[in-house]
Amino acid sequence: MEYLEFELPIKELEDQLLKCQVIGEESEVDVTETCSQIEKKLKVTQKDIYKNLTPWQRVQLSRHPNRPYTMDYINAICGSTFLELHGDRSFKDDKAMIGGLGKIGDQSFMFIGQQKGYNTKTRQYRNFGMANPEGYRKALRLMKSAEKFGIPVVTLLDTPGAYPGLEAEERGQGEAIARNILEMTRLKVPIITIVVGEGASGGALGIGVGDKVLMLENTWYSVISPESCSSILWRSWEFKEQAADALKLTASDMKKLKLVDEIIKEPLGGAHRDREKTFTTVSATILKTFEALKNLSPKDLVSQRMDKYAQMGVYKG
Repeated sequence: MEYLEFELPIKELEDQLLKCQVIGEESEVDVTETCSQIEKKLKVTQKDIYKNLTPWQRVQLSRHPNRPYTMDYINAICGSTFLELHGDRSFKDDKAMIGGLGKIGDQSFMFIGQQKGYNTKTRQYRNFGMANPEGYRKALRLMKSAEKFGIPVVTLLDTPGAYPGLEAEERGQGEAIARNILEMTRLKVPIITIVVGEGASGGALGIGVGDKVLMLENTWYSVISPESCSSILWRSWEFKEQAADALKLTASDMKKLKLVDEIIKEPLGGAHRDREKTFTTVSATILKTFEALKNLSPKDLVSQRMDKYAQMGVYKG
């Protein structure tokens, strides 16, 4: 397990607890009392740290190297029923954007999401979760297939942004994202969107228009990353913590601003601390959300979705 800087007091106590247990096992000394005292202190420290997280600390947790990625969720939720579909039928298959059909129980869903890598090799293969235009076109092709067969869509957002390279611009990055936003507003099947990690900029919005938009507790959703915001406003990355605060990018901020519908609770310490519990919660939330949407007619679905987005940002003085 890797620890972030603010988690170091927890690491120290966990190390102490481990040493204490080893001493108890290797010698005949009774360390039960000492171990239970350390455990109590550990619980208190964990609650104190995770209850008072700053926006920047939540950004750090959303990028935690042990945090589950899109494919982890899909494999855990769908198991062997997941069938990955490839290619945009125009240029090539984008490895940063994955999608395919999978089942939760007896219900089929079209899953689409950005996928990051676990090590240097897979990060390069997945282009660090930054999709090219063909990724967004693949996503749209899959959404249109889902619409044709009446299958609900689930999108999982986890990207530092769409790929900003020259070749992406040449192939129409802006148009691909804009086209997806337009088509998603009028898609005739339910769309459930979940931010599972980083939800940055248009890269996230390109698959982020949903009837219900949900965020895991330690994720962020914003027009720009704190580092980029800091470098524009202060000409330096040093003010990223202030930028994270000002951007109002946490799940609770987004809920308060009525830009997302629901916050999915994570286990204490983040999704990576208890992956199985996180997967179970996300799976149950998808089913519960679908239950609330499945009886709406396509006309009502589109109408409510359009109203939802039309009301965002309206300020009553």
